[in-house]
Amino acid sequence: MSIIYFKLDNNKTDTLMQNDTQPLNNTLVSKSLSAADYVPTLDAMLARTLERIDLKKRQGLHTPDELWIVDHNDVYTLGQAGKEEHILQRTDTPIIKTDRGGQVTWHGHGQLVIYWLFDLDSLKWSVRNLVSHAEQAIEDVINDCLRSSPSSSDNISAHARRDAPGVYLYADTGATDDSTSTDDNSLDNKIMLGKMASLGFKIKHGFSYHGIAINLNCDLSSFNAINPCGYAGMQMLRLSDFVAMQTDSEQTEPEAQTEQQMSDSFSYETVTQKLIDNIAKRHAGLIELRAIAPK
Repeated sequence: MSIIYFKLDNNKTDTLMQNDTQPLNNTLVSKSLSAADYVPTLDAMLARTLERIDLKKRQGLHTPDELWIVDHNDVYTLGQAGKEEHILQRTDTPIIKTDRGGQVTWHGHGQLVIYWLFDLDSLKWSVRNLVSHAEQAIEDVINDCLRSSPSSSDNISAHARRDAPGVYLYADTGATDDSTSTDDNSLDNKIMLGKMASLGFKIKHGFSYHGIAINLNCDLSSFNAINPCGYAGMQMLRLSDFVAMQTDSEQTEPEAQTEQQMSDSFSYETVTQKLIDNIAKRHAGLIELRAIAPK
């Protein structure tokens, strides 16, 4: 599937969303938005979810699930559990109260946001299944990038935590003793470096919306104005600090790079495609859940 980005016209959200549907399989499609303001995107996402609920209840119609790949304009969002005390500084960036779970976070350019508009009942997924699939899809893609990059350290890996939703980077402190540890997901002998991906969902009549946010090559300074996800002092990380990622100019002017540089680096689109492919396989039942990560 090719990823197509377009400028969101806040007055024409419905038309644009309909025109940019990309089928992944018979039961899943993707839609992409760039430079998207948060409120009209949220309104469109909620409207689509309510429409799907109504079609299923009134007509028994099962509509394809949807992945919305979004590049948001700068915004802070405050989830249903959000507390104003976690906003440390007031800036020019808007603060929007929203209906997803969780606390406060930031969205902006260079961060990959994917909204999961899924019929959980049809998938036979619980909410816990949804969260675990989201976390493990992110783990898979980040770890694949880390393993594939010559510039990445071998002792760094991505993991979810049972006690704090999201995906975090850990550094091994030493070789694991195979006689005492048999759990591949164990965080023993690992030091947490910080958080690279956040998630928050809303479930309405068995349908999910909202989703995940992964810091690829964004400016992390915007997180300094908040306690990310309600955790004071949480260090936020981005993938571009651990693997080589192409800049915007390098993506638009590939002739400026050598063949070796191109092969050793990742683009925003490449990482996005890896994640979409992983999610689509999980949606089709081709990737099973691993054991839930320990604390």
